[in-house]
Amino acid sequence: MTSKELFERAQRVIPGGVNSPVRAFNAVGGDPVYVSQGQGSHMTTVDGIELIDFCSSWGPLIFGHAREEVIDAIREASAQGTSFGTNTPREVEFAECLCDMIPYMDMVRLVSSGTEAVMTALRLARGFTGRNKIVKFDGCYHGHADYLLVAAGSGLLTGGITSSAGVSPSAVAEILVPGYNDLDAVRQITGEHGNDIAAIIVEPVAGNMGLVPPSPGFLAGLRELADECGCLLIFDEVITGFRLGPTTYGAICGVTPDLTCLGKIIGGGMPIGAVGGREEIMRSLSPLGPVYQAGTLSGNPVAVAAGLTTMKLIREEDPYPAMAALAKRLTEEVNASAREGNVEMHCACLGGMFTPFFSNEDVTDLAAAKLSNTKAHAAFFHSMLEQGCYLPPSQFEVAFISAAHTDKDVDSFVAAARTALNSA
Repeated sequence: MTSKELFERAQRVIPGGVNSPVRAFNAVGGDPVYVSQGQGSHMTTVDGIELIDFCSSWGPLIFGHAREEVIDAIREASAQGTSFGTNTPREVEFAECLCDMIPYMDMVRLVSSGTEAVMTALRLARGFTGRNKIVKFDGCYHGHADYLLVAAGSGLLTGGITSSAGVSPSAVAEILVPGYNDLDAVRQITGEHGNDIAAIIVEPVAGNMGLVPPSPGFLAGLRELADECGCLLIFDEVITGFRLGPTTYGAICGVTPDLTCLGKIIGGGMPIGAVGGREEIMRSLSPLGPVYQAGTLSGNPVAVAAGLTTMKLIREEDPYPAMAALAKRLTEEVNASAREGNVEMHCACLGGMFTPFFSNEDVTDLAAAKLSNTKAHAAFFHSMLEQGCYLPPSQFEVAFISAAHTDKDVDSFVAAARTALNSA
């Protein structure tokens, strides 16, 4: 069946025809594509169209689609059993691996998604500190728990809303929301509410309003303010953990959070998440402490096998310098084409991550991201798709380079972008 036919069927049995809103093409128009298979940096649609994939399953596919070693690990583990609901040897090995690769992670609890990791981290912060309020940042997305769907980015931002129906006012009453990169606003909040703030949670590199790196001193300033008011600092590294280096971004930039949330990448493309940090905090989790958290599929043996293999490959191959070099060349050449064509667009880039913003303004927070021309982005997206390059279908998401991408892939992207910008 064609993508169009499948989407028509899907809309009759799945709300909006998609199982996650970010897969819909509402922000760019048209019908979403359906993928039948992927290999390396490419994927093939059910329509038989081959696309260079710059979405990479929203980041976790560091080694591209269907890396042989990862598939072999999944096959071997699943043949032994897909779930036991009890302890398995690999989850111990995987926890040891994560604590070894993240220097400030003393203990870690495995869960099944990034959303679950953040939910656990915030409950743990409240239980450990005995406080209630949480500081989160405008445009940062931390999963779909009720109390975090306020001023959120990602699919909510793409849909033109900053919260969600079904979220009661009481659920978000304890959430305080400054602007990303606005340290003065955080200082004012901690000055007024410091005695009741349990945690400051932040994407150390924002990835849900497009790619927005932290300003110099921002993360270090959050660490200082958290220490001053006695709250915890939580880094949500569901996107950035093991995406910019063989560890977390906190370890790379030299700012140590109290808790770190992980997901996506650590499972090599399988559903998984984790929360870890200082031992004295982690020991508050059940069964040791009073903060309850549980999950039948936590430490799933198939996901852990894929994760262990991915971590091994990361250590052996260190793909990050090559990914960063490809992304740097891609964005520099696309930015040059935009300047030559007098198109109001620039690509932001960090490591193997990038976002084409249809704006000439530097994007340092959500307000600046919202100045982007979303209609121009939609036209760019469809032109790139027609030329064989698949990007996230939203102005407010991040595109990714994997270790499977090649110079030829980047050449194709740059050529397609030049065509798209020339017709803008």
